[in-house]
Amino acid sequence: PNVQFQILGHLDVHNPSAISKEQMNIWVKDGYVNYLGSSDNVRIEISKADCIVLPSFYREGTPRILLESASMAKPIITTNNVGCRDVVDDGINGYLCEVRNTQDLASKMELMINLPDKDRKTMGEAGREKMVEEFSEEIVINKYLESISEIL
Repeated sequence: PNVQFQILGHLDVHNPSAISKEQMNIWVKDGYVNYLGSSDNVRIEISKADCIVLPSFYREGTPRILLESASMAKPIITTNNVGCRDVVDDGINGYLCEVRNTQDLASKMELMINLPDKDRKTMGEAGREKMVEEFSEEIVINKYLESISEIL
């Protein structure tokens, strides 16, 4: 009760492992999720959420949605996977779940759902602090410049 799952992002109809439009329509019709479509301004949707969940199993680097969400003081649930785990200090600003383990993901979502609002807010604030201390624009640009200098 009192939980709403929303999915934001385009449906990749050319990727055979992606969720199909047909499957998404079934989930929406059955009331499991609210599909939001895609957006050029994800901040609006992030601001409405109590928690951002990205159960990624790709080796995609550091997902921008996690950086943006933590920067907006939202707690995160994501996989203990390359890039994703760099954004979350497990139990501090969110939870890490095992890659491709739906039971572990559900367990972490239950933990988050059952947290008092105050504790979720504290987690979000810890995420914002982490973004400022470890992922600020200045820090990222300096890392790039260091890498380029090493290569040259």
